[in-house]
Amino acid sequence: MMTYLKRGSAAALVLSCTGHGAFADLAAQDVWSDWRSYLSGAGYQITASEQTAGGTLTVSNLSMALQIPEEQGTVSVLLDQLVFTENGDGTVNVTMPPKMPITFAMIEDEDEVTAVMSLTQSGAAMVVSGTPSDMTYNYTAAGIGMGLDSLTVEGDTLPPEALSVAFSMSNVISSTRMQLSDIRSYEQGMKASALTYELVFDDPESEDAGTFRGSLQKLGFEGAGTLPLTMDASDLPQMLKAGFGFDGTFTYASGQGEMSGSGDGEQFAMSSASQGGTLGVAMDATHLSYDVSQQQSEITIQTSDLPFPIAIAMQKAGFALDMPIAKSDDEQPFSFGLTLADFTMSEQLWGIFDPGAILPRDPATIVVDLVGKVRVLADLMDPALAENLDQPPGELNALTIKDLKVSAVGAELTGTGDFTFDNSDLESFGGMPAPAGKARLTLVGANGLIDKLIQMGVVSDQDATGARMMMGMLAVPGDGPDTLKSDVEINEQGHIMANGQRLK
Repeated sequence: MMTYLKRGSAAALVLSCTGHGAFADLAAQDVWSDWRSYLSGAGYQITASEQTAGGTLTVSNLSMALQIPEEQGTVSVLLDQLVFTENGDGTVNVTMPPKMPITFAMIEDEDEVTAVMSLTQSGAAMVVSGTPSDMTYNYTAAGIGMGLDSLTVEGDTLPPEALSVAFSMSNVISSTRMQLSDIRSYEQGMKASALTYELVFDDPESEDAGTFRGSLQKLGFEGAGTLPLTMDASDLPQMLKAGFGFDGTFTYASGQGEMSGSGDGEQFAMSSASQGGTLGVAMDATHLSYDVSQQQSEITIQTSDLPFPIAIAMQKAGFALDMPIAKSDDEQPFSFGLTLADFTMSEQLWGIFDPGAILPRDPATIVVDLVGKVRVLADLMDPALAENLDQPPGELNALTIKDLKVSAVGAELTGTGDFTFDNSDLESFGGMPAPAGKARLTLVGANGLIDKLIQMGVVSDQDATGARMMMGMLAVPGDGPDTLKSDVEINEQGHIMANGQRLK
């Protein structure tokens, strides 16, 4: 349903259209014609009546409907009135109604489902400037909101307490420049002082119920993209080939959330907080990338299974991925990153497996930073790919470990490495492409950790002796106390060597 919401609200209201631009002669009809062209090109069926008086164009009884073939449904928006008013200085004011209903009608699990939501705005103003092929939209609003008005399943309307959905943004300032040629391009920026959300459900046929609510402070967005003049949202591969693409980053200064409820007779509750974060997403015909990070996160969980809350915290959590998605005979670069820095947990949780406090309570950290090259053998966005997985959709040709760090309970493993892969040899290493290259590893505190595990009774003396013998075969003493170093090399003949000693 959220997919329908995004499509319907964004396309129907063009609230994202706001921006900078040079003043020029711009008529009310120019703005409305471009809106109509944009929505029609996105697949909406539009009906409306138009009336012009002086420099004012009034669009009444505006209906916008979008068919969703794969989902067997429609999104429709009804607006009583849109007013485009020429200001006499080459700019145009756009006045939208304070409440705009959006209806989603669909088939889910063979049931007919109809949801009616309302997009609301207060203290809103939109000014458009520029030229017919280069429009700039400035939009401000004291508040923007979205809420669920009704939900009907198989002709029966659910009571309001069965499901409630609402979110709102306050003090919104947004700016978008829209340029039109053989493709539509845009640059966009937005700021808002806060965003709040709430979802409450109570299943009338069971004891399942839940509440999810939270807020984000000091939101920001910067992005740009391109849109084909005609596109079918259900055919993403074709949209990408026609020039569809975007690159945007969302930021916030702090956030908090909580959820509670019951399921299968069990009670649960969770709260979270963070001191800011970012979400970056980019996509075009050749690649897809994500860059997500969060600062100073804290999570507390309470369940019926434990007599105390589970409390964890992390100074930084991050995930980054940049991967090719288009079929190509050439090698293409990719990258992957994961950061879980300074992870800590409550003493009650430590006490479950280390009641004697033998292990150090040092914050744990995991860092992985990889780059490499792959050959993509099929278009990864093609829906038919899932039906034809007789062979892998790509080949890994090269991998560089730029950074590897695992630090916890007094021990730390770090390393770097470079490898290439022979995809014509799938026998030497049990079905995976034969690697060749070297990894440089350093392990600090391993013997001390083994001693503590023996003290805890987790590891026997015999197992510890075996582990130390294995480390002696693979590593040599490092520069500091309780430090081991190892250079692990795999040559093109498939031989595996550690510090010059052949293991295979």
